[in-house]
Parts: sequence; C-alpha cells; structure tokens
Amino acid sequence: MQAMERFVQQILAGHKRSVARAISLVENEDPVRFPLLEALYPHSGRAYVVGITGSPGAGKSSLVDQLIAHLRSLSLRVGVLAVDPTSPYTGGALLGDRVRMIRHATDDGVYIRSMGTRGHLGGLSRASRDVLRILDACGCDVILVETVGVGQSELDVMGIADTVAVVLNPGAGDVVQAFKAGIMEIADLFVVNKADLPGADKVVSEIREMLDVTKQHAPWRPPVVKTSSQEGTGIDGLWQAMLQHRDYLQESGLWSTRRREREAEEAMELAQDLLVRAVTRRLQEVAASLPALQEVRDGLRDPYSAGRAVAEQLLQQWEKK
Repeated sequence: MQAMERFVQQILAGHKRSVARAISLVENEDPVRFPLLEALYPHSGRAYVVGITGSPGAGKSSLVDQLIAHLRSLSLRVGVLAVDPTSPYTGGALLGDRVRMIRHATDDGVYIRSMGTRGHLGGLSRASRDVLRILDACGCDVILVETVGVGQSELDVMGIADTVAVVLNPGAGDVVQAFKAGIMEIADLFVVNKADLPGADKVVSEIREMLDVTKQHAPWRPPVVKTSSQEGTGIDGLWQAMLQHRDYLQESGLWSTRRREREAEEAMELAQDLLVRAVTRRLQEVAASLPALQEVRDGLRDPYSAGRAVAEQLLQQWEKK
C-alpha cells in the first residue's frame, strides 16, 4: 500500500519516469492499473483535451509540434498522446510522430507519449482514456491527442476530447467528399494547414459554404482557421479559436455535462470488457465438455443452432448459481 501511495505521489509531482511506468502498466493491462487509476481519478479533470484529427499527410504532427511551442510560450504544461497504426504483421508501430516533435523531448513542461493502436479501430488505442487520465493527474494544463489519420474511422476522438480540430490541406481532394466521409461532422473547428500552398483560400471557402448548409442553426458554428506548420503562422489564431470553443462549452454547461456522460460511457465500456473476458475464459474452460461443439466438429450439427445451445446452457448454469 505504501509503495502504491508513493507511486501515485510521484505521478502527481510530474516525475517523468513514474508517468512513463504508469502508462506502460495501462497499455500492458497490468492488474495494478485499476487501483492506480482509482487513486489518480480525484486528481484529474483539470486538463483541457484537444483532439487533432484528419487525413494522412495533412500535417497533423507538424501542427502539434508548433502548438506545443506556442503553449509553452504561455507557460502551460503540455501532454501529447500521438497514436500511430500498429503493423498487422509485426505488432509494432513506427511512432514517427515523436520524431517530428523531438525538439521538445528535453522540456520538463512537455510529456510526449506515442502509442500504437494495437488493432483497435476508431483512430485511437484502447488505453487512450486511461493515458489521458494519467497525463491530466500529473499536472498537464493542455493535452493534445493526435489520432492515426485514416479517415472515417477517426470518430473515437470525439469521445475523449473537449475540442476536436479537423485538419485539411489544399490539394487533398473535394471538401464535399470529406464531409460525406463522416469525420467532418465531429469537428468543433477546422484547420486548413499548409496555407502557404496555392488553393488554401478555396478550401476555406468550400468549408464555409458547407457550414452554411449543415450548421446554419447550430448553437456552435465551427470556425475555420488557416495555418502553416512549415512557416509557423496562424498558430496563435488556432489557439484562440480553441479557447473560444472551450468558453462556449463552459458557458453553455456542456463542459461538465459532456465529461460526466463520457465517464458513464467509460464505466459501461469497462464493465462490458470485463464481462466479455470473463465469459470468454469460461467458454474456453468448458469447451471440451460441451456436446454441441463436438457435434459441430463431427459434422453432425450446424454452428448456428450449436452456438445458441451453448449460450442457453451457460446462461441456465449461471442463473442457477
């Protein structure tokens, strides 16, 4: 118990090695993660979480790098969770986002963590929420979450971020097609990055035209901000647009409502995950003794009726207990 208390205190103090160890425990699904996260929970909830999403090549990592520099100039502590796709062959991930942010690696006010998706769809890792809680508890004022960047499957970010910024760039294709992909519907603001390239103004115009149709009567109309991560321009305007959205959430009451709803969803997802694992373990334990499964193996029964029979049999056993 004393070891856990000391560990928690080290995380709260922002000790980088302790934070790294805590995140590794969460990623590796170590049983100690539950008492650890429960101890950290009362110390979380203060950080402003911003999701950065968009198609590959839009310049998300370079934009995050510029945002880190701007936030540090404001004396804000910054956490970064950069998620990269995991190889289906090796199980590893390139984690190239950290390479683009290498200049901040020695800054004590910045904590950058790269993670692989480990096969989880939705643009994030399954452990992302827990990692955010750790970064929040260790004293980060702002946490930037950069998603994988694979288009339509990026919708998970809206379940963990207070503000979602969708990054586009000139030459990336028809904006109407991007809106049809679904990802555009989750944007709280749009960033037209690489604004130094020809066609940036046209992209801004197309987005605003689409917003005239889709957000005409919405209480919040996503602003459109031009940036150039290559030249470092427009970053202050982007941060101001983010703060405007944060102010809107707080003044409308959505800030606390959304966060409480997300925590309730998190509890349900955790319960579902634990139940599925328990049922899977039970099935594996009794599989050899289930006649219906052997009948399928012998070619005497179809898998559909057998699957229903197995489920009914197990449910009856649990109900008796």
